[in-house]
Amino acid sequence: MEMINLEQFELVSNAFSFAIAVMGAATVFLFLGRSQVAPKYKTAVTISGIVTLIAFYHYWRIFDSWQAAYTVTSTGVTATVTKFNDAYRYVDWLLTVPLLLLELILVMGLSREETVSKGKALATAAVAMVLLGYPGEISNITGERWKWWFLAMIPFVYIVIKLFSGLTKAINSQPESVRQMVSDARTLTVLSWCFYPVVFILPMLGVGGPESTTYVQVGYTIADIVAKALFGVFIFAVAVRKSESNA
Repeated sequence: MEMINLEQFELVSNAFSFAIAVMGAATVFLFLGRSQVAPKYKTAVTISGIVTLIAFYHYWRIFDSWQAAYTVTSTGVTATVTKFNDAYRYVDWLLTVPLLLLELILVMGLSREETVSKGKALATAAVAMVLLGYPGEISNITGERWKWWFLAMIPFVYIVIKLFSGLTKAINSQPESVRQMVSDARTLTVLSWCFYPVVFILPMLGVGGPESTTYVQVGYTIADIVAKALFGVFIFAVAVRKSESNA
């Protein structure tokens, strides 16, 4: 376990604490907001709330694991015998990443056939991406980390291509009042997701030791807040707009 200093310990702790508060607040907001959208969009908003609820639970566990991994004393921060369990984050992603893509598909109000086809393809790629990334995340060997990063980037690139080319026709078929919002939701998804592979490679770019631990944990947390809580609220706004215009 890397010997971090007090400032690094508190920065990561505060980031986890902030994520817990944001995910919890977003969950309450989204579940209460279901009554404001038309029945055909309730599933999309419900899934948004489930995503932030899952994230809320896992960030609580991540925060507890972080606190258990270190002891703060009058002389600084020392590592305990309990190892920080970063697997909580990947379990979270395994559940939430496919659901995030389904939110976007469902709020478009496509035909059942298109929804099932596009949702299944994107969700499968998302699961593959997370599963391929985990072996690299837990490896301390630079070559191994690069190998799994490149493998995980294959489904990642597939998802990005599908979001931009595969959904263009579906987005263009949206009512004019929400077309730009749906396009922006797609862009937000891609931009927030691009943050993850960048954070992943920080240890392979010479950012090591306590700095790497701090940057990776805070970086992933910021990306999660944007990709889950902010995106969920955005999906809710699209659903409300479409419901108001009977789209």
